[in-house]
Amino acid sequence: MTTSAADNTRVDFWFDPSCPWAWMTSRWVDEVTEARNLDVHWHIMSLAVLNEDQDVSDDYRAFFPRALRYTRLVAAAAAEHGHAVVKPLYDALGTRIHPGGRAEDVDAVIAEALAETGLPAALAEASTTDAYDGPMRESHFDGIGRVGQDVGTPVIAIDDVAFFGPVISPAPKGEQALALWDGVVAAAAYPGFFELKRSRTADPIFD
Repeated sequence: MTTSAADNTRVDFWFDPSCPWAWMTSRWVDEVTEARNLDVHWHIMSLAVLNEDQDVSDDYRAFFPRALRYTRLVAAAAAEHGHAVVKPLYDALGTRIHPGGRAEDVDAVIAEALAETGLPAALAEASTTDAYDGPMRESHFDGIGRVGQDVGTPVIAIDDVAFFGPVISPAPKGEQALALWDGVVAAAAYPGFFELKRSRTADPIFD
């Protein structure tokens, strides 16, 4: 049976490539996309921008320049080569940053991700400048404006319903993934639902 585009549910997903929790959630969304007929649109956001006026630790602030290189690269790729390249580039970067454990090997990670996705190597230069900070910030504030400043990444919007998270580890598979999706969507759809949280007891568990 063929599903038309009109039958799909639009989902918008905002991510910072450096965030391991966004990566876990993105793998879960990939898992449920076909079964729930999702039309997922992927957007860049920035932990550095989110926290630029916040009182954060020196160690966390030291992470921002590296994170900005990845966000700027994705913003530049989208601007120069179209939105369709965002998800493949995110996958190529994230695989190296997260399960690959190479987040600090920025130049090599960028070069390899561009090669894998067929994007020009020269695009790496955009990661070192603020040339595309305008569209990057516009995308960031589009996402964060739907949920409020006191959250993080990822942000997910389903039609007119947006929320931060969920923060999960590991990313569920199969029926468990579908059950979680249905539950999260049902909870978020209630206008009076704002927060459900418990302390994390596990680090990101990558497949």
